[in-house]
Formats: sequence, C-alpha cells, structure tokens
Amino acid sequence: MSDLPARESMEFDVVVVGAGPAGLATAIRLKQQAAEKGADISVVVVEKGSEVGAHILSGAVIDPIGLDALLPEWRTDPDRPLKTEVTADEFMYLGHAGGVKLPNVFMPKLMNNHGNFVGSLGNVARYLGRKAEELGVEIYPGFPAAEVLIEDGKVVGVATGDMGISRDGEPNANFTRGMELRAKYTIFGEGARGSLTKQMVERFGLNEGRDHQKYGIGIKELWQVKPEKFQPGLVRHSMGWPLPNNSGGGSWLYHFDDNLVSVGFVVHLNYKNPTLSPFDEFQRFKTHPMVRDVFEGAKRIGYGARAIMEGGWQSVPRLSFPGGCLVGDSAGFVNVPRIKGSHNAVLSGMLCADHVFEALQAGRANDEVSSYEDAWRSSPIGYDLKRVRNVKPLWSKYGTAAGVALGGLDMWLTEVFNWSPFGTMKHGKPDHECLLPLSQVKPIKYDRPDGVLTFDKLSSVFLSNTNHEEDQPVHLKVKDMGLQKASEHDVFGGPSQRYCPAGVYEWVEGEGGARFQINAQNCVHCKTCDIKDPNQNINWTTPEGGGGPNYVNM
Repeated sequence: MSDLPARESMEFDVVVVGAGPAGLATAIRLKQQAAEKGADISVVVVEKGSEVGAHILSGAVIDPIGLDALLPEWRTDPDRPLKTEVTADEFMYLGHAGGVKLPNVFMPKLMNNHGNFVGSLGNVARYLGRKAEELGVEIYPGFPAAEVLIEDGKVVGVATGDMGISRDGEPNANFTRGMELRAKYTIFGEGARGSLTKQMVERFGLNEGRDHQKYGIGIKELWQVKPEKFQPGLVRHSMGWPLPNNSGGGSWLYHFDDNLVSVGFVVHLNYKNPTLSPFDEFQRFKTHPMVRDVFEGAKRIGYGARAIMEGGWQSVPRLSFPGGCLVGDSAGFVNVPRIKGSHNAVLSGMLCADHVFEALQAGRANDEVSSYEDAWRSSPIGYDLKRVRNVKPLWSKYGTAAGVALGGLDMWLTEVFNWSPFGTMKHGKPDHECLLPLSQVKPIKYDRPDGVLTFDKLSSVFLSNTNHEEDQPVHLKVKDMGLQKASEHDVFGGPSQRYCPAGVYEWVEGEGGARFQINAQNCVHCKTCDIKDPNQNINWTTPEGGGGPNYVNM
C-alpha cells in the first residue's frame, strides 16, 4: 500500500471495543459511578456493525440478573426490550423418528428457566445503547477497531480501520484514514473469537496456565408462526438427533413477542467428521416429527450464525493486562448447559467498570487493573461457571447420551454438596485438531432443501441482510494457499465448504486443479473458519466499517 497520511487522534479516559451487552454495561456502569462520585470521565464505544445490535445474535432466553443489577428500573420502562417471561420449560432427547420429554423434576435447578425472559439480544443491546447515550457515552457504530495501539508494552487505545481501500490494497476516491482513539484503559468486548482479543491473548500470554478455549457454532432462524401454533413463553431444548452420538450439540425453540419463534441449533466444534455440515444438520432438525408441526403455515423472516465460547471456568484467560481488560464473551463467560452468557456479560462489564473506575480515581493510567482479574472467580460469574465446569468435558469424552447423564449427575452433586467427583476436567484437544482425514470417515449425505421448511445457505444469508463493500480487500486472510490445497482440500476434503454457514468458501474444480474461492461478501462474521480450519490457516480480520449482517429481532 502507498504511504498513508498520519491518523488523527482523540483522547478518552476509556475506550470500549464492541457495543454488545458487555461493552455497553461497562460504559453505563462507568458513567453511573462517575455520576455518583461527582467525577467527569469520558467513555467511547466503537462498534463494527452498522448500528448497535446489528451484529448481535443469540437464542435468547435471558437471565435478568445482569439487567436487574445494572438498570433496576428496566422492568417498568415502557421501552423495555424484554416482555415475554418464560411460561413453560421443556427438555427433549430426540431419536430419528421420535423422542422423549425429560421430566423437569430430574433437571438440576440451575437449568430451570422460570423467571427468565425470551427475546432478542440485539434489541437488548439497542436498549443499552440508548441508556448509555443518555448518560453521555459516545457510541460510534460502523467503525471497527482494526488495530491495537501498544506503546512501551502497554495498550494505549485502538485505531479504527481505513475506509475506501480498493481490492488491490490501494486507496480509492472514497479513501478515509482511520482514527486513533487513545485511552487510559481499553476494554475489549468483541464477543467470541474477537480479532483484537485474539492478538491480546497471544501478545500478553493471557491463556498461560489455562485450558485451551472450546467453541460451538450457533445457527438461528426467526419465524413468524400461525397464532394457533404460538405458545408465548414456551422454551424447549433438545439433544440427540440429527447429530451422531460422538458429535455434541443441541437445539432451542423459543416462543416470544407477537407470534415469533426463535429456532436454532448448536454444534460443538470438536466434531471429527469433515463432511459434517452444521447448517445442514440444523435444516434436518426442523424436519423431526416432534418439531416440524410448529412451522406449518409459518414464514421464515430471519437467519444468522455466531460462534459460541464453550470452554468455561477452566478456559477463561487472564482478564487484565497493561492498559486493558476483557469482558463478556471475549473472556468466555458462557454457561454452556444453560446456553446463556448475556447475564454474565453484563455482570463482567459492571465488575470491570468498578475496578477501572477505581484505578482512574487513583490517577492511574495504562497499567494492569489486576484487581478485576483477582475478583471475578469469587463473583456471581465465577459461581455460575464453576458449578458447570465439567459438563462440556463430560459431553466431549463420553458422547451425548452418557455425557448428558453424567453432566446432569455432576450438576446435581455440585448443587447439593458443592462437590464434584470429577474435580475439574480438561477439555482435550483444541477444536481445530479434532478433524479426521476424509479417508477415515463415512461421508454424510444431506437431502436437498425443499424451500418451505428447509433451505440453502444463500437464501438464508439473504435474510441476514449481509452486505459488504465489494471493492475492498478480502477480510478473510489465508496465510498459505499452498497449505490450504495440500491439507484442507487434499487431506480433509475441504471442510470449509461445510462448516461455514454462509457459503463463503468453495473449492472450484478446473483444468488447473482445485481453486479455493472466497465469497467474502457472504460473511456473517460467525468466526467459525478462524476456529475450525485444521491448520489455523485462515485469519478473520475486520472488513470495512459497517460491513456484515444487519440482524433484526435476533
């Protein structure tokens, strides 16, 4: 690239990367603390989505403990984002042609969803964004943080990405230089597998002494169903079919608001068969006789996908480093068996804000707020995660059927006796090391979609409102294209074509052999490629500002 002009810069007390529940809770709590103490602090939030909430996707059944602590008045607010309380809670184990509903009395109490709310996490983020702005937080949507500013080994802020860069890497007529946002402390709330968080973990060794992180991919559709099929507040989860016993995952189906049904499927990314397609497993799931009836005469109105952090208690990296902290899913605060993380995201933002505010009041800047790291394990977040620390390893080690039974037993023993016979289990191999060569597996065949209940990837991506400026550098970086052909294609059979839920990757056969094609415009920013590529040869980076999905009610 040609020589670029210097960036302009702005100074703040705190810069927050990511306008999700964790980042916005951090900003709100900082301003609340400042108002209580009569202090004046400046807080800015940068968000890669075109608007707050555009890139937020979750089931979502939301434990209100975080919102209650952050904004106690939210329940009586006419503008509140959550209005449907859970009224019925069901768990099913599915076989090919039928299934069984597990009696709630056998479920550990922490799995009970009564008192929780069903709704759109994106709308929760929009609500928090409005509350943050009322408190004086500056929010810049459409400005992805593309670079961490580090001086003398300390984080001193971030730089937003340049705009108007052509595909050849040179500035075009619409070129605009990115901005440096410099801060005393920088908080990273990018969500699962954040591109800058990944750099910070490596740069500062934040995962030393921790188990490696584990991931899943969650794929979601939003449907408008017929009134007679709608059961407001019904929450239903399942495990088993269509996944084989040695591939973990499960489903959700939630009824909320006005005849809306959120249906989704999670596949743990430690699966072994490179021909498995999480997207197509989700489509198969909807055809199950205990599931498909709700979609009769319904209309699909939304689609999206997102990686989920699943490592839990033993995989949370160090949360503080010189000049910065991690919050929310950047830290991995999802409670996997509950399929919930937004409550911990809000609580972590509040906890981080309290410790950062204390540091600011003491006149500190760009040092490590180690008190935040020291506090989280004894907080409600730590209590929530420690109780379920062995569930994911048990699922992985013993398969779905035995793993669910052992995980349930472990949760009961932990709940009643605060003791686990398993201690704290390890997770095994990183997800990208779990794939077997194509020659060692039986290929999975999937039926063609019918366009009524089951669909293809491209028509699904259309519903996500995904858009990227076409004349920009491809934001999915293949480090070694030769390795991609020799290993990902020749050994593993091109699993990128199947694990990507958006049709981004294709192996195109031609006279010169197979060519790796990247349809970057389709990318819904799920980050699965960055996680599951067997050689860690694909690096997800931020595209030009505002690019990606624009989720509505997701």
